[in-house]
Amino acid sequence: MFSRPEDRPLWERESRDWPNRAASRFVQASGLRWHVQEMGPPEAPAIVLVHGTGAATHSWRGLMPRLAERFRVVAPDLPGHGFSDPLPQGRLSLPGMAAALGELLRHLGCAPQVAIGHSAGAAILARLALDGGIDPRLLVSINGALKPFPGMAGILFPGMARILFLNPVTPRLFAWSADTAAVERLIRGTGSSLDRAGLDLYRRLFRKTGHIAGALGMMANWQLDALDRDLPKLCGRVLLIVGTNDKAILPDTAFAVRDRLPDARVETVRGLGHLAHEEAPDRVAGLILREAEALGVLNPADSSR
Repeated sequence: MFSRPEDRPLWERESRDWPNRAASRFVQASGLRWHVQEMGPPEAPAIVLVHGTGAATHSWRGLMPRLAERFRVVAPDLPGHGFSDPLPQGRLSLPGMAAALGELLRHLGCAPQVAIGHSAGAAILARLALDGGIDPRLLVSINGALKPFPGMAGILFPGMARILFLNPVTPRLFAWSADTAAVERLIRGTGSSLDRAGLDLYRRLFRKTGHIAGALGMMANWQLDALDRDLPKLCGRVLLIVGTNDKAILPDTAFAVRDRLPDARVETVRGLGHLAHEEAPDRVAGLILREAEALGVLNPADSSR
């Protein structure tokens, strides 16, 4: 299913108050027009930020400026999300999404030393690293969706998402029902609490059928079994940041992943939910910067704080 241009968020209309707007530009890569935000000193070590399903670059509105004090930060809207073009259906798999992101990073000349992904974004980065598209010294998973859903949910969930994706009416039903109260209930259901500005950004995206179709298409083609098998081959340090209130992905998942990786540890952030990086960007930035310093990616003496 392909969305019409008028169904997608329009930069000309939405950009006036879009978070970190001055850092935005549009880039052609992998046959797509991507919305990308870049911030920080060009000569600094590079970071890539990859948001989760249904989000966009606004998800990094608080974290990105903090990391950009010491890194060159690159944050794209994933295909079909926000202001980026959708992938053709044949490329909507996890490896296909990862390969497209890899082509974008090569086009930008970005070889990230740190790769940070939220939820499904962590799975994309792990797949890209396993496939040789990036070789980060540190991979950070924020409430990462790195394991298949347990039991029957792992079988039924992708199938149900595919049925919804193939029904052209579904995105419109989602969009019509995306008022402020509905979005607040959805975010609260993940265990997170956002301010009014944060909720409004999600509401604006969820009102666009093209954005909903992009999220559904991603979920409909999401198969994590191969990634789960390959995870022990992941090289480099992995930091698993976990919100203890996450209701979307059980916090215990991160500990199970940690035990299968050669160099990984879990850092819990108490009182935060699935969108921990939006709720408390300073706390999450502190964890990432300390880990980068411990690995020697950053020199502690470089800190301007």
